[in-house]
Amino acid sequence: MIKITNAEFITSVADKNKFLKTDKPVIAVCGKSNVGKSSFINALANRKKLAKVSKEPGRTRLINYFDFGQFILADLPGYGFARVSKEEKLRWARLLDEFFEEKENIAHVFALSDIRHEPTADDMQMIEFLYFHAMPFTVIATKSDKLSKSAQVKNVRVIASAYKCGEGDIIAVSSQTRQGMENVIGRIESVVFPDGE
Repeated sequence: MIKITNAEFITSVADKNKFLKTDKPVIAVCGKSNVGKSSFINALANRKKLAKVSKEPGRTRLINYFDFGQFILADLPGYGFARVSKEEKLRWARLLDEFFEEKENIAHVFALSDIRHEPTADDMQMIEFLYFHAMPFTVIATKSDKLSKSAQVKNVRVIASAYKCGEGDIIAVSSQTRQGMENVIGRIESVVFPDGE
């Protein structure tokens, strides 16, 4: 059973030579700028300020590692942010490429998608990238508190269709109400204890 009681920030890295080497399972969190990655990480940790939340998208420019006890969380730079230079975008893309090249070190990926909107071209590219690298992933549909239950069901169906995955591979979550967080913990348990220990 996973109990998250004392998650801690470990380090931020900007190049592959500093990627964290660990025996613990690494779960990566990726998503478009402003999709709610920091809020999701804080909700998972039951802490308000573990990951810095910013109204300004594109703040995560490094890979940030957090120790969650039985696993490590790697917060990846948000993609698809318009107001950064082409060079900066290329640098982020290269960092993501290099991170996923070491896929034997990544146990699972949480791909965040805003439940209110259809996936963007950048979102589609990220999911295709995960399929290409045969990375196991779960789609986390954020900001579910902004929609009614029936609209959530409808939009999850839209996202599943766009990503060519099952609706069961999508967890609707809210960092505000904690909807879906138990399901996220359950998914993490299946990653950390693949044999059902």
